[in-house]
Amino acid sequence: MVLAGMLLSIPASGSKTTYEYYVWGNPDDVVTPTSGGLLLAGGDSDVAAGMLWMIGKSGGGDFVVIRAAGTDAYNPWIFKQLGGVNSCETIIILEEEACFDAFVLDKIRSAEALFIAGGDQWNYVSMWKGTPVEDAIHYVAAKPAPVGGTSAGLAVLGEFVFSAENDTIESDDALKNPYNRRVAIESDFLDLSNMDDTITDSHFVARDRMGRLVTFLARIVQDGRATEARGIGVNEKTALGVEPNGDVKFFGLCDEVSSAYFLCTPGPPEVCEPKTPLTYLGISVYKITATGTFNLASWEGGGGVAYSLSAVDGVLTSTQADGSIY
Repeated sequence: MVLAGMLLSIPASGSKTTYEYYVWGNPDDVVTPTSGGLLLAGGDSDVAAGMLWMIGKSGGGDFVVIRAAGTDAYNPWIFKQLGGVNSCETIIILEEEACFDAFVLDKIRSAEALFIAGGDQWNYVSMWKGTPVEDAIHYVAAKPAPVGGTSAGLAVLGEFVFSAENDTIESDDALKNPYNRRVAIESDFLDLSNMDDTITDSHFVARDRMGRLVTFLARIVQDGRATEARGIGVNEKTALGVEPNGDVKFFGLCDEVSSAYFLCTPGPPEVCEPKTPLTYLGISVYKITATGTFNLASWEGGGGVAYSLSAVDGVLTSTQADGSIY
């Protein structure tokens, strides 16, 4: 049975819609054997191999996509083109009231795979943090079952989150003033395996985000939120499948574009002050492409490129032979 439909939740007053629900496939819940994992996707084109990795871990159950805007475009792609699931369901959470809705919460908790779509991560932080939706995401991860996210959905998977509360920020602006109001970093949201002390960033090379990730790490350490902070930058057309033991499986669509970067701080920054360009020396970087491996638990890799970055008066330099920060 293949169904494509929409269900709107409307309060008794009829004043507004708080969520939209769409389903492709069998709308009846199934329970399948699942295994845990985390998919970190860098945005732009979705990587089918990464989604199939999640489907495999779902045991063919219900694949649920949650978001705060957009469409149900994942449903036909996952159910019809990728296949192997009982259903693909999309829940668009439009208002905070939906985070307390029994139907919404039951659908999320019943997922055998849960994926957070792209959009604006401030919607996720401001609406979902501290609500039963946050608890429901943790419930799925603890089954264990796979949880993933792309772009803004990736941004909220770490212990630390660039929240975009005050809009986005470019690397140059962050490096020039690490306390720019747009360098807004949240925590105490999701608590997922292998993501302690970690902040993520997407569209990484395509939007030149290395400088801002270095700045995020500097702020986390400078503000005493962690003694050692870690960053994961995932470029477009790239996804990382993280096993429970920390092993990373690389999925890429394009050899020239697909890449991921793992950063670690050496200690406190030399200069990290308001309205003062950042100076932070010796941040370690490990870059992987299709031939590389990495483990988040040991923070060690193979088959990639190891180098270090330094910010001096707000300008990044690299130890790579060609001077590239990427």
